[in-house]
Amino acid sequence: MLRGADRRAVIASLARGALVPAAGLAVHQLRYWLAFGSGTTAELRVQGHSYLHSLVPWIVLLIAISAGMFLRALGRALGGRCSLPRYTLSFAALWLTCAACLVAIYVCQEFLEGLFAVGHPGGLIGIFGYGGWWSVPAALAVGLVLAAMFHGARWVLLEVAQRRRRPAGPPRRRLSAPCPRRDWRLPRLEPLADGWSDRGPPR
Repeated sequence: MLRGADRRAVIASLARGALVPAAGLAVHQLRYWLAFGSGTTAELRVQGHSYLHSLVPWIVLLIAISAGMFLRALGRALGGRCSLPRYTLSFAALWLTCAACLVAIYVCQEFLEGLFAVGHPGGLIGIFGYGGWWSVPAALAVGLVLAAMFHGARWVLLEVAQRRRRPAGPPRRRLSAPCPRRDWRLPRLEPLADGWSDRGPPR
């Protein structure tokens, strides 16, 4: 059985991963739009991409789950609670990783379409032919957005949590140490020191 913290970490990972199918669909559609322009819809129909319409509701559901998990995390951050782990990758490394994953998803998708979809060319022609090379710049663009969303969401949650942890009232003024009291009275002189005495000199 998973503990509470481990369960929340798994759910958060799944929520972030739920954005990947939407990003993969965006790369696929953007690749065809860059290659065929206004004839994208007709080309998708000819090459057997009609099944994508049935996937849209499920992808929207995954996006809604991700948005719901972010709002839940934002609510915890407003209460001053935030336990997000640090990224081990820089923004540039995460961007390139997202782009490489999106290219891999596109290649697998087009390869399977070449095997099972009617009218779709198979092999490398079906993957990178007919403007398929546009998938690389499309993956770079969508990967940039995906990495920015990951880093941006984490930054927002950490910033909100840190601000909510700060005390609401004004900072207390430091009390200065009391100055030592100085005695300005002149020292009292002894009678002999002043040149007079109440008795005469000895014989």
